[in-house]
Amino acid sequence: MNVFDFAMKMELDGKSFYEKLAIETESEGLRKIFNELAEDEQKHYEIFQMLKEKQTIDSMPESTALEGAKDIFAEMQADQTAQRLLKKNLDAYQYAMKTEKESARLYREAAEKEEDPAIKALLLKIAMEEQKHLNILENIFDFVNAPTQSLVWGEFSNLEEY
Repeated sequence: MNVFDFAMKMELDGKSFYEKLAIETESEGLRKIFNELAEDEQKHYEIFQMLKEKQTIDSMPESTALEGAKDIFAEMQADQTAQRLLKKNLDAYQYAMKTEKESARLYREAAEKEEDPAIKALLLKIAMEEQKHLNILENIFDFVNAPTQSLVWGEFSNLEEY
C-alpha cells in the first residue's frame, strides 16, 4: 500500500467515524461540528486521490470547522443538558484525538520527505487542518471533562498547607 492509499484510507475512516459520532450525539451543536469534520476528511480524501492520479491541484479549500466550533462552544457553555449528553462519548473523543494527532504527524513526516514543493505545501496544509481537528476535539473533551478534572485537582489543593 503506497502513502496515498494509506492516507485515503485514513481519511475515509475518519469521515466514517465523525459521521457515526454525528448520528449518535443528541447535541445539535456537536452534530454540526462532527459533520463539518467529516466534510473536511472527505476533502482530504479527494486531495490524496488527485495526488495519486497525478492530477494538478490548484488549491485546497480552507476548513471552517474551527471557527464554527468556537461559536457552538460559546452557545453550549450555558447549556447544562449539553454537558450531560456529551459525557457519553469520552472514549470516542480520546480515540479521535489520538487519530488526529497521528494523522498530523504522518502528514508532516511525509512533507519532510517530499521533493515537490507544491505537494509538500499541500501535505503541510492538511497536517495543519488535522491539528485544528485535534484542537476541536481537545476542546470538546475538556469542555465535557472539566468538572471531573477540577474536582480531582481540588482534592489536592490543600496539601501544600501541611
